[in-house]
Amino acid sequence: MGLQKCGGCLSCLLIPLAVWSIVINILLYFPDGKSLYASNNDLTNYVWYFEGICFSGIMMLMLAALLIILDQDSFHTCCQNESCTKTYRRFISVVLALLGISFSGYSLIISALGLVQGPYCRTPAGWEYPFKDTAGSYLMDPTVWSQCSEPAYIVEWNIILFSILITLSGLQILICCLKVIAELKRILCGTYPVFVQPALI
Repeated sequence: MGLQKCGGCLSCLLIPLAVWSIVINILLYFPDGKSLYASNNDLTNYVWYFEGICFSGIMMLMLAALLIILDQDSFHTCCQNESCTKTYRRFISVVLALLGISFSGYSLIISALGLVQGPYCRTPAGWEYPFKDTAGSYLMDPTVWSQCSEPAYIVEWNIILFSILITLSGLQILICCLKVIAELKRILCGTYPVFVQPALI
């Protein structure tokens, strides 16, 4: 029973993380609190991959909902043997958790690339990626951030929001990995038999 509650809690934790991913990704479209830059496509190209909205957001919400349903004792039986039903549910949970790892991994990679590349902003030379060739070293040198004059505080804005997305995605990956381990332990260590034993007459 304790292991089942643990698995259910892990699934529930994915929901607030997914909601926050959506919120943070949306904020990336409004630097300086203005929608003008999004409408003019004056944003870093990585915000258009919708990593926080779709992959670590909506997709994770759907996966979390399915995992929570599979964790319920009242889930409809798929065969005559209760242990058989629970085993199938555990396998489906493992597959869903692995999908969650891939979705969150995509979000983490895209967010990290956006962070390393730096913002698209107005500089004395015009609109460009002034830190594109720095391999992320600009992150440790705030004195060069003033190269971006517009949008206001765009470097700080991108660093903070992309860092939060990376953290949220990392937590989702960790939770999904723990979910996979918990479900495999239930299947392989005898909590539920993988093969249905014939009933004794």
